[in-house]
Amino acid sequence: MPEGKRRLAREDWVEAALAAVAEGGVAAVAVEPIAARLGTTKGSFYWHFPNRAALLEAALAAWEERTTTAVIDEIANATEDPAGQLRTLIVRVIEAAEGDRVGPALLAAAGQPAVARAIDRVTRARVGLIVTVFSRLGFPLAEARSRALLAYSAYLGHAQLAHSTEGVLPDTAADRRAYLGDVMSVLTAGARPGTAGNARTADARRRTSDN
Repeated sequence: MPEGKRRLAREDWVEAALAAVAEGGVAAVAVEPIAARLGTTKGSFYWHFPNRAALLEAALAAWEERTTTAVIDEIANATEDPAGQLRTLIVRVIEAAEGDRVGPALLAAAGQPAVARAIDRVTRARVGLIVTVFSRLGFPLAEARSRALLAYSAYLGHAQLAHSTEGVLPDTAADRRAYLGDVMSVLTAGARPGTAGNARTADARRRTSDN
């Protein structure tokens, strides 16, 4: 190894694989091109992974942790009321949708078994979290699940717009706050005040504190 050159860690290969997915899709996860990206040889790769499939699995696991597991942990440990938890969740997923170029690329490759398994786990975990938050808002389980599916479908649409159609989504701070307020109003219409409080009032209070 040349003097001063850092030995590549497993995480370096995972990060490079995620960057490859974001730029060229799952097919771009190939050992030689990623080695070239990292300025190393295939020998470094085989020090950390037995094959390309193992690298892809590790990249998928890292994506799942960042975009789903970490968010679930944040909401599960939140001390806010249910309306505040939903608002925090919406803000986090909007930010994630706009910054995550890997997710859309994975959806395009959902026919591949490893990718399909990851998407299935992530989708079920995300929908389950949203169901929990709506249940805390006082909705019966069946209605909480229906609203969760609506919310998740809206998230997927937001992600698609964020990466495909420039200028459609609100971009100023004021417009984004108004957009978030509209999303909250639609999703929480009919919430049981005795259980969750008034979601619109809670959101208005948070808007005031943001200013």
